[in-house]
Amino acid sequence: MFLGISLGDITGIGPEVTLKALAAEAAADDVKYLIIGDDSVLHRLNTSLGLNLPLKKFSSYADSGKFFVTNPIQFQIPENLPAGSPQAGSLAISWLGFGGHRCFHGELDALVTAPVNKETIIRAGYKNFHGQTDYLAELADARRTAMMLLGTDERGRWLRVALATVHIPLKAVPEKLTAEKIALAIELAAQSCRDLGLARAKIAVCGLNPHAGEGGEFGDEEIKTITPTVQAMQKRGFDVIGPLSGDTVFHYALKGDFDAVVAMYHDQGLAPLKAVAFDSGINWTLGLPFIRTSPDHGTAYDIAGKGIANPGSMIAAIRLAKQLAKNRSR
Repeated sequence: MFLGISLGDITGIGPEVTLKALAAEAAADDVKYLIIGDDSVLHRLNTSLGLNLPLKKFSSYADSGKFFVTNPIQFQIPENLPAGSPQAGSLAISWLGFGGHRCFHGELDALVTAPVNKETIIRAGYKNFHGQTDYLAELADARRTAMMLLGTDERGRWLRVALATVHIPLKAVPEKLTAEKIALAIELAAQSCRDLGLARAKIAVCGLNPHAGEGGEFGDEEIKTITPTVQAMQKRGFDVIGPLSGDTVFHYALKGDFDAVVAMYHDQGLAPLKAVAFDSGINWTLGLPFIRTSPDHGTAYDIAGKGIANPGSMIAAIRLAKQLAKNRSR
């Protein structure tokens, strides 16, 4: 198995958590890793962190070794780029695109993407950049995708959350929340359970309003849109229930009553996920023709270069990518 890792924003903590995570996984299996990024930065960091990973310049997928580095950008990168430099944003996009294409063409079994900063990338000239998820979906011409965030609490209990809407203003959610988006999130959440090899795919759907609308007292989106969609998906054979009140459904999901939850908007799903799995959360793009995961955190410019970044989320993202690739190969 060959796993790709795009290095993300080089002025953030992506390079650090990548190398720390690879050091933690070094003895786990015989997976090979292709780091897509700047080799000089990685070699300096490898030394300063005392990791001493045997990094090799990539030339062929048949090469012997375990940790390889390739950089599709062939110009010299300054040693001390300032945090949030537009040049760092441009590099991150180049590395992301390279990794996406390699996966799309079957050269890599999965892609793990280190964090980027949207504002930095937009300042670099990519005015329509909305995130790595959307970028990879457009690259692969994948029109039916959804974002899933997942992680475990300290007792090893999983919480898996698929989002019906993502990075939009809260006031726009009722207008953007369509039956098609809810149905897609349910469908892809159920497929994710099968991809994970779970024994079932029981999905809970959140309401949008407090207490799932309280019979129309607090809003009618549940009556007009969410309930009819859930019923339609039940008729199609999906094991799905809802809408359920967003203030209790995650408690029952964590207990194991549900295998995944479909949240109506970003913070409804992400707040409980990060409460139980802040250091080990994973972002998984559902619906792509290849496997893509990433750590569920940002570039953390404030601690970049200090050697104190926690690699837990990157380790979890790598492990999930490997698990999915193994399941797919079977």
